[in-house]
Amino acid sequence: MTSPDSPVRAGIIGFGWMGQVHARAYRRLAQHYPDLPAPELVAVAEINGGERIRRLCAGYGVDTVLDDWRALLDRDDLDLVSVTTPNFLHAEVGAAVAKSGRHLWLEKPAGRDLAETTAIADAVTAAGVRSAVGFNYRYAPAVEAARELIKDGRLGRVTMVSIRMLADYSADPGGAFSWRFDRSLSGSGVLGDLVCHGVDLGRYLVGEIESVIADDAIFITERPEATGATSHFAQGSGPSRPVQNEDYLSALLRFAGGARGVLESCRTSVGDQCRYGFEVRGTEGAVAWDFRRMGELQVCLDGGRAGAAYRTVLVGPEAGDLGAYQPAPGIALSYDDLKVIELHRLITAIRAGSAAPNGTPAGATMIDAVAAARVGAALSRSIAQKSWVDVG
Repeated sequence: MTSPDSPVRAGIIGFGWMGQVHARAYRRLAQHYPDLPAPELVAVAEINGGERIRRLCAGYGVDTVLDDWRALLDRDDLDLVSVTTPNFLHAEVGAAVAKSGRHLWLEKPAGRDLAETTAIADAVTAAGVRSAVGFNYRYAPAVEAARELIKDGRLGRVTMVSIRMLADYSADPGGAFSWRFDRSLSGSGVLGDLVCHGVDLGRYLVGEIESVIADDAIFITERPEATGATSHFAQGSGPSRPVQNEDYLSALLRFAGGARGVLESCRTSVGDQCRYGFEVRGTEGAVAWDFRRMGELQVCLDGGRAGAAYRTVLVGPEAGDLGAYQPAPGIALSYDDLKVIELHRLITAIRAGSAAPNGTPAGATMIDAVAAARVGAALSRSIAQKSWVDVG
């Protein structure tokens, strides 16, 4: 392992879109957090490599590109490894990273189910390494500001929570059948892809979810096979295959402390591009946030009860990590900025131990991944049983 004053040396397993997001975060971290030694991105492993991947990696200053993730873990010059592969590799690769003694930056869902997620978490604990999981929406400065208002009691007792995670990336029936629609490869559908983000936001803002009742649906029941590489948006032209996991999920939630919640998520929602957000209401006020207007927080406070109205607050440098990026309200952050913040929390944990200097967890870890997976398992049981289920 590197010394406390040396750069963290990193590798990435999987170099699709998300792997490149991680690569950009490694390159940018020191630009926003100059108090930390700049990480060094050493090597990339991509099974579908080739000249195109090598050119992409060269743009990030990486000369070593491997076609076997095990070969990457055999190196002796890595402290931290990002895992940005498809879901079916997360458990094997994530656990192997931890067992090799490297810190782990793992995209969500950590595993295809609760058992796989727990196995990764157990490997991280046994190895004594640090972890981060890709619940990046919690790092939006407006979300952090909302959390502070809720923690400080400005909303009074929280009574209602509404969470939506709506997208259209699978709305085209001609979109190719990929691993995302194969239960053996992806596990769940929108539950693992988007609902887990909504669950994390609910937990982060309000607290633990104690029980759930849920419903799901497959709206596009068949998709054509692809004739080449697939992505969220690739078209298919081959024979049709049945979709094996859910396009849609809705749930009622009961939070510890008595709040009631509604969560709705869909990957085939026409007209909705990344419509992710929440409303949290209490006995004395309310807050609302929409990812598409990341720097805005809708606030209803100090206006009485009946007849009170929302106002739009443009969060400023005092909110979350905004001050590390922009000097004033109204200058928007990006999705990639949230991933840099996510990496900063992980590097902070690596430097300081399991917790940040103030004694609180630096960011979302495998503990949060297991908690979200436990709620996901309860949602699945509820759908099967058609009844309320306790989150055990």
